Amino acid sequence: MSETAQKAPAPGRAGVPDANRWKALAFIALAQLMVVLDATIVNIAMPSAQLDLGISDGNRQWIVTAYALAFGGLLLFGGRIADLWGRKRAFVVGLGGFAAASALGGAAANEAMMFGARALQGAFGALLAPAALSLLAVMFTDAKERAKAFGIYGAIAGGGGAVGLILGGFLTEYLDWRWTFFVNIPFAIIAAAGAYFVIREPEGGRNRSALDIPGVILSTLGLVSLVYGFTRAESEGWSDSVTVGMFVASAVLLAAFVVVESKVKAPLLPLRVITERNRGGIYLSLGLAIISMFGLFLFLTYYLQIVKGYSPVKTGFAFLPMIAGMITGSTQIGTRLMTRVAPRLLMGPGFLVAALGMLILTRLEIGSSYAAVLLPAMLLLGLGMGTAFMPAMSLATQGVEPRDAGVASAMVNTSQQVGGAIGTALLNTIAASATTSYIKDHMTGAASKPQQQLVQLEGMVHGYTSAIWFAVGILVAAATIALTFVNAGKPDMGGAVAGSGAKDAEDAVPVMVH
Repeated sequence: MSETAQKAPAPGRAGVPDANRWKALAFIALAQLMVVLDATIVNIAMPSAQLDLGISDGNRQWIVTAYALAFGGLLLFGGRIADLWGRKRAFVVGLGGFAAASALGGAAANEAMMFGARALQGAFGALLAPAALSLLAVMFTDAKERAKAFGIYGAIAGGGGAVGLILGGFLTEYLDWRWTFFVNIPFAIIAAAGAYFVIREPEGGRNRSALDIPGVILSTLGLVSLVYGFTRAESEGWSDSVTVGMFVASAVLLAAFVVVESKVKAPLLPLRVITERNRGGIYLSLGLAIISMFGLFLFLTYYLQIVKGYSPVKTGFAFLPMIAGMITGSTQIGTRLMTRVAPRLLMGPGFLVAALGMLILTRLEIGSSYAAVLLPAMLLLGLGMGTAFMPAMSLATQGVEPRDAGVASAMVNTSQQVGGAIGTALLNTIAASATTSYIKDHMTGAASKPQQQLVQLEGMVHGYTSAIWFAVGILVAAATIALTFVNAGKPDMGGAVAGSGAKDAEDAVPVMVH
């Protein structure tokens, strides 16, 4: 395929690039910010909400788990619904539902109402997130514009979590925890109204085949079992019979899902989407990178608030260098180089730079200086992740047939959501056991109360650094997978279309050229 042919719009599809595509990006980015914010903003408000609603320590994890289970479990279903209904409709309905669920959460009078609201937020998020990403995939067909659009989207996807910590700190400290829910409503209304009037979805991109009900049931139950297994392992331990049962059930259900998908006429997840080497490598490396990042957010929040005594607002601001690094990596490094070098040469080194930042954090001690240890570590983490996320987000949906754009986007979100749940549980469990053994070994020599408190704080920091060593290893694995699996050449070589089949090449979202 010649460069001119690639740059031309797909015949009978979009015709000319949508004149409103940049306005549409603003509303899609706003919706993405709202979903990413929600993953962290509630964490800051949890202690206050728990006290107000009388939620027990044993049940408080459901404020996070109900959201993660619904979101992670329903993403593939949400992605296919977007392909069936049309992405614009799925996007607007998802936003409306998310706003209503947020209003319910903010008005919660008891724990049942709170958990229900969080599950509803997750369900509507699972409809809205893949629709947002696939809209970008089908609206931005020119290489340089696509690079810029995904740069902005990648920066928001990466930095939104830290923004949530700042906003959550302000709202909880100066207003009330309920505002961490109510704040979603204006975001959702503006994004939905803007999308309704501005977005013009290219014609012919819908998948009108019947919905694969067995696939929906098996994938939802399989993913829910997996996410719940990890969240339960965090509180009950890895040898708990229910935890083990969840992992076994998840393996059986997901294996059955793969068998069903290979046999049915209109699968929920066409295996061509994940067996294509580049996309498979991206889903795997992104999931691993998210495992390390989610655990880290949790440790640094606790380290800054409990060990260093920072307020919620100050903690949020302490994360700003990471946001700055992500935005720089995504919009300056990733966007400028994406049309010049192979994606793996951005992703692999990006994950390695982030691993270097993580390595600095293994030196954390009680008296560590923010400027000497945390600041350089956060800058490197942000720069590395921003640079790696950007081509990953774009390549994950590039070269996919328009009828599969929603489900390919859902796979990106699935790898992030499942990675987040696994990361929080896995790294938290490693940290907790390292802390326990440290305190057990050192408490005998601590006679006075101040000495005992010091040993407990040292134990906490020791736990964090032990888990951060694992996170370093996970990031190096993500870099290795990106460098090995992602074999798309320079964007003008069209590597990502491999796997769609020649007869579908005309229907594919145009690959990036320069």
